[in-house]
Parts: sequence; C-alpha cells; structure tokens
Amino acid sequence: MLRRDVKIYSQGFKRQNGVALFVVLIVLVAMTLAAIALVRSVDTTNIVAGNLAFQQAATNSGDNGTEQAIVWLEQANKDPVSLHLSQLGSGYSATRGAPAATFSWDTATSGTGAITPVTLAADAAGNRVSYIIQRLCDAPGNPLDHNPVTGPNCDKPRLTQANLEGNSNVVNADRIYLSNDAYYRITTRIEGPRNTLSYTQLIAAM
Repeated sequence: MLRRDVKIYSQGFKRQNGVALFVVLIVLVAMTLAAIALVRSVDTTNIVAGNLAFQQAATNSGDNGTEQAIVWLEQANKDPVSLHLSQLGSGYSATRGAPAATFSWDTATSGTGAITPVTLAADAAGNRVSYIIQRLCDAPGNPLDHNPVTGPNCDKPRLTQANLEGNSNVVNADRIYLSNDAYYRITTRIEGPRNTLSYTQLIAAM
C-alpha cells in the first residue's frame, strides 16, 4: 500500500508539470509585453522632453530678434516721417495687415504687399531668427492725422498724465493729454534643430 501511494503521488506530480509550464509561459509573455510598453513609454517621454527643451531654447533665441527689431525702430524713429510709409524690404510695414485674430506669418510675408523678413545669422544652438514689424494702422501716413477720411487710423496709447503736453490756465479746466506714440507689432519667427518652429510677438509704443 505504501508503494502504491508513492506511485500515485508521483504520477499526479508529473501531471501538473504541463499546467505550471503553461502558466509560466503566459506570465513571461505578459511581463515581456509590459517591459516593451515601459521602454516605449520612456523613449516617448524622452523625445517629448527633448522637443520641449529645443522649443524653449528656440523661444529664448527669439529675444535677440525682438531686440534687433527694437533697435531698428529706434533708429528709424529719429526721422518719424520715414515710418509713415512701408519699407517692405527692411521688414517694416506701415499698416497692420490682417487683424490680430487672423494674423499669419505666411500671409504677411507672401503675396501682394509682402514683407521681407529680416533674418539674423544662426546662433550657437542652430536657431535662425527672423522678424517683421507692422505699425498698427489701417493705412500709411502720419499717425497724428486724426481726420477719419485722410488719416491712417492708428492705434494709440491711452492718454495719461505721463504724456502731458499742455493744459489750460483756467482753474479746474480739463487737462489736455496728447501722445505722438504709435503701436508697432514685432513678430519673431525662430527655426531650430529637429524642425523646431516658434513664434513670439511684442507690441511696442514709440
């Protein structure tokens, strides 16, 4: 009886070997799939993080283009009359073009009245910066011409005491606040490594 029991136990043990192997194979396949998914997830995360880093670097490089545009405006503003008309070849338009809500770099730099962007040399990181300047007026002309028919209808800074030019000597009379400034929209386009493309915009009053 003792030997028969041992024999039966041994046969039962051998019968279970196949089931255990099947379960182990399933677990191994599941672990393999999980490992592959984890590796792909890590790779994707690294790629996204790298792209964000390149985009941030490109955006930071755009500051150089904006500064160059401001320098150009400051030089041109020494003779304000020169800003009454567009200088498309120098990246400057005396009109706003499309409304801000529908602004498009491609539209502004192509077709009729296209602005030729000013492109700077690539920086050490491989970013190439270009900029255009648009005066926020509906038409060319002197921004001080407020005639609704002949004037360019320019956006103007809000009048404050900071730009006071004169007032009445009468007690309690209204003060007169005037401003010669006009608004300029500076749009900067940055092309960087890995097909990175960024845009920045700045509104300057001058």
